[in-house]
Amino acid sequence: MTGIWKNWMTVWAWGVVAFGVLLAAGAFPGLDGPARNLLTLFGNLPAGGAILDERAMRFAVGLMGAVTIGWGLTIVFLLPVIFAAGAKGWRAMTLALMVWYVIDSFISISTGFAANAVSNTALAIAYFIPVLASGALRTS
Repeated sequence: MTGIWKNWMTVWAWGVVAFGVLLAAGAFPGLDGPARNLLTLFGNLPAGGAILDERAMRFAVGLMGAVTIGWGLTIVFLLPVIFAAGAKGWRAMTLALMVWYVIDSFISISTGFAANAVSNTALAIAYFIPVLASGALRTS
């Protein structure tokens, strides 16, 4: 993978990190506005962000943010290895992404946060565009 697709993947991975920062900020009153708005949107509730008024939910959302930051940074720092590994590296990355996608989307739909499954789909599509367009999954 080279050129625009390599840059696209780098921006995509940093976007995952940025989303994690938004979620992690949800653990802190005063910084939780974007997370509240996101939860309201994803939960299709008039005051979905009010769940952050519960201490346990602040913990859960903040922790989810920390895990997402770690996941995104892992991808950022492993991208050079994946680029060098060729199709084998991209297949491993794609498998990991698909496992996340299926589990996260199933949980989102099952718990009434189906809009999160929509955002998961957008993130997956943004991943697959450069992977498929560059031919990165083909045998190398």
